[in-house]
Amino acid sequence: MPATAAAKIPPEERLVNLVVALIATDQGLTKDTILTSVAGYREQSEAGASKDALEKMFERDKESLRGLGVPIETIGDWADPDDLREARYRVPSAEYELPEDIEFTPAEQALLTLAGGVWSQSSMSDDARSGLRKIRALGDLVDEPIIGFSPRLSLHDPAFPGLQQAIESSRVVTFPYLKPGEEAPRMRRVQPLALIEYEGRWHVFGIDLDVRADRTFLLQRIVGPVTLTRTSFDPALREGAGERALAGLDEVAARNSALLEVNPGTEAALRLARRAKPAEQGIRVPYVDAHIFADELASYGPEVRVVAPADLRDRVIDRLAATRDLHAGASTDVRSRS
Repeated sequence: MPATAAAKIPPEERLVNLVVALIATDQGLTKDTILTSVAGYREQSEAGASKDALEKMFERDKESLRGLGVPIETIGDWADPDDLREARYRVPSAEYELPEDIEFTPAEQALLTLAGGVWSQSSMSDDARSGLRKIRALGDLVDEPIIGFSPRLSLHDPAFPGLQQAIESSRVVTFPYLKPGEEAPRMRRVQPLALIEYEGRWHVFGIDLDVRADRTFLLQRIVGPVTLTRTSFDPALREGAGERALAGLDEVAARNSALLEVNPGTEAALRLARRAKPAEQGIRVPYVDAHIFADELASYGPEVRVVAPADLRDRVIDRLAATRDLHAGASTDVRSRS
């Protein structure tokens, strides 16, 4: 019988997962551990890919990351450092640490990170890339796709450039916005005041002119072009907008938390650890949007179980069931054609 088809994890996501795993270890990971536990390799291994093919993929990925400026260190045997038969790999933490006497405010960190995204990797010196990595790592466990990649704007958030231009020029915008549960998008007319990243996703904060109130919109729910109008607004409205937006999202997250049981040592445990707090039965993770969080939890498959709240658990189960049914339908089609 043919091997089960591997989950289609994009190469760039596999590279991100590899970087996350190598940063999270002090002692380093062996090649076998990487190939059997890191998402992107693990699925290929479980689907029957040969060890030789997986090792070649890993070697290519290592070279790609090094070419992007990610310093992957190879550690040999403790007794004989030149013996690389059981080599371990890691990204040295020193590459992401600034001197203790250097501090940045959250606003300064955000500005520096956005500024770093303006330049391509090829136009930055090694020192500049190293400095940017250290700035991005301030104060957080590194579990986001930030190392060696420009911010995920053009591929995943096509609305970003137009909104950024509108904010800089203090112009009103319109865009179609699709909320969960609605069959068709509604056109929004907004004074955009700030672009903010929260829980790894971009939002635009501004004044919704149709309701005359502050609103925060998730960029991935903007389902059409962002149109800049000729109507301008007072640039002074932008002052402190980012801080107000973040405070509002923090308040929403404080009111919503999920009780989760997570398998230790898995990708889910690594990625959720940054936002989690210990609980008697697993961990508690705050969230802003139940639909988006359910998508994330479902993507971990059996690595995580939702204990509460019930509505979030039901959303995750619905997504897992839909995935199962989709694959079952695809298998039926294949058998019917054979």
